[in-house]
Amino acid sequence: MIGVGFQSGTAAARQDGAADRPAARTISGAPDPGALPAKLSPAQRAELIRKADAAKGEAAKGLGLGAKEKLVVKDVIKDADGTTHTRYERTYAGLPVLGGDLVVDRAKSGAQLTVAKATKARLTVPTTTPAVAPATAEKAAVKAANAQGSRKTEAERAPRKVIWAAKGTPTLAFETVVGGLQEDGAPNELHVITDATTGKKLFEFQGVKKGTGNSQYSGQVTLGTSGSAGSYNLTDSGRGNHKTYNLNRGTSGTGTLFTDTDDVWGSGNTSDAATAGVDAHYGAAETWDYYRYVHGRTGIRGDGVGAYSRVHYSSGYVNAFWQDACFCMTYGDGSGNAKPLTSIDVAAHEMSHGVTAATANLTYSGESGGLNEGTSDIFAAAVEFYANNASDPGDYLVGEKIDINGNGTPLRYMDKPSKDGASKDSWYSGVGNVDVHYSSGIANHFFYLLSEGSGTKVINGVSYDSPTYDNLPVTGIGRGNAEKIWFKALSQRMTSNTNYAGARDATLWAAGELFGQGSAQYNAVANAWAGVNVGTRIADGVTVTSPGAQTSIVNQATSLQIAATSSNPGALGYAADGLPAGLSINSSTGLISGTPTTVGSSQVTVTVTDSAGKTGTASFTWTVNTSGGNVFENTADIAIPDAGEPVTSPISVSRAGNAPSNLQVGVDIVHSYRGDLVIDLIAPDGTAYPLKSASLFDSADDVRTTYTVNASSETAAGTWKLRVQDMYAQDTGYINSWKLTF
Repeated sequence: MIGVGFQSGTAAARQDGAADRPAARTISGAPDPGALPAKLSPAQRAELIRKADAAKGEAAKGLGLGAKEKLVVKDVIKDADGTTHTRYERTYAGLPVLGGDLVVDRAKSGAQLTVAKATKARLTVPTTTPAVAPATAEKAAVKAANAQGSRKTEAERAPRKVIWAAKGTPTLAFETVVGGLQEDGAPNELHVITDATTGKKLFEFQGVKKGTGNSQYSGQVTLGTSGSAGSYNLTDSGRGNHKTYNLNRGTSGTGTLFTDTDDVWGSGNTSDAATAGVDAHYGAAETWDYYRYVHGRTGIRGDGVGAYSRVHYSSGYVNAFWQDACFCMTYGDGSGNAKPLTSIDVAAHEMSHGVTAATANLTYSGESGGLNEGTSDIFAAAVEFYANNASDPGDYLVGEKIDINGNGTPLRYMDKPSKDGASKDSWYSGVGNVDVHYSSGIANHFFYLLSEGSGTKVINGVSYDSPTYDNLPVTGIGRGNAEKIWFKALSQRMTSNTNYAGARDATLWAAGELFGQGSAQYNAVANAWAGVNVGTRIADGVTVTSPGAQTSIVNQATSLQIAATSSNPGALGYAADGLPAGLSINSSTGLISGTPTTVGSSQVTVTVTDSAGKTGTASFTWTVNTSGGNVFENTADIAIPDAGEPVTSPISVSRAGNAPSNLQVGVDIVHSYRGDLVIDLIAPDGTAYPLKSASLFDSADDVRTTYTVNASSETAAGTWKLRVQDMYAQDTGYINSWKLTF
């Protein structure tokens, strides 16, 4: 649960386990497939949990836990190479240990690799008999809730004995959950921890996670529904039976399941109650698909079970929230009930709170609370880009469509969070005392820098300008890579007490697993964190971004800008070997330009030197084709993984002006079942143009055809990519060649 305006907590303990990372698996530019989650069925996941549960006693002994300590298996994630990441909760003398969670990584052989602990403290308390009565704890909890401006407060759950190990010395304590309503009308689930010896309040955190979204509507969309003619309902049987209910301005209960006679839902206007249901249901579906197809996670908990959505909460309620207790999302209708908060990224934000709860369970207070909120904003942006909805293109803004400020400005900005007047661009001591919606700016800023880099740029028509704390540049590694790093860190390394320093450790570990320690991606993670004042840069000199294979036309002018960054200040020097005849590189700017005079292919190596004498290199092929400047082609064979991650084939276009409205995309793919394939054209600015969708009924071999795309809004010059993904198992193939005809 996330309460807007809630301020509490301080920085949590630094995460353990950073020093015992395994050696890097790869130093290539692509993620190590072995470090990505395996695609498991719910039954396979359940079997992993069963086996881990059967071996938890042995695991406890291996970790050197005391006689009174027991492990409780919460989840198991298995990588494609057989590595398992088992997340445990702990008990002490039969009592839950809050802040005692840990993650154990094991190789396929069963050998223990690393351990990440929420606390390093030895678990021992003098007694498990309280010196104060539960009623004392309950009274303190209600007092704390009232101090937060809660309304109609009452002890929702009787105080339970726990061991509080999240901060400092483990302490016997009571945990009391206070219900009622928060100041803004949202449900209240304030968890208050009180010392069972003195009765003093030790900590508190909110259990209802609230957020806000972007667009009011997503246009005409396809929904997963159930039923038959005359009696349909909003139950998505293909996505864990996710259901969407109408609260009809109520504030409790499940509400009424949306039903319809003709399976055509809503009108696009708020006068039709089903319209908000459509947006919420669609946003939940896109979020489900994102986690499934990008991260291999089926459902919020990874168990194939869908959550549910409730719309039309209260009257004039300008917010939305996630509740672990009901495993559901709830949406208000906005000011004057005119703008329901039911957009794609609102759904993604709220559902991602559920993913966080099911994995790292970041405590919703202090720095861990900022990371909790930031995680939801990060995946909200990721899902919005993934959905590729024309009515709400992907962006790095939060709330830019709903006008929640009343002046047309977004609620939050990821490129420079402080533009909203309250969010924090960079870490500082005491940031854990800031409202989690504003301390989350540090995570949001880090993710933007890691994805897109610093400086100015335009993405999907939105202008961004992202500075860094240390005034040094950061080169982005692409949003897709940044998403994979954050998800792996969240699901396999972060724990309930992770703070920003611990998040840096966790993401560096994830980048090392996926790309290799010392890789450009690994170094970019460190430098992006330094850009928000968390840790230092990796002083390894220069990182040069490979531009990929290049193609030019003989006797036709061309240019290419080499991108490079250094951990050391000062100017960079550029040199290149193997350039096609007629081309040269500017030693000061890194711009390769000229008119190629000879047909052929060559291997180019660019070397960049910084002020400290450190160097970095990037190598790529450059092919000069014969005349016919309207055609650009890549004939390199690229294998398509069976039911795996998407692959891309690049074409570098050197052509002035915009692309045409009838851009011809010629595709030659060899494949034994073409219905498995999803094919997209990716423009230089990252815009995706769908060419072909998957279909189980399209059983023909191969894809040899030409698609026509209206790309008139795109600048022609740059690197275009053909992206292909095999969605189903058993059939294989490869990209034989493809071409663009302008």
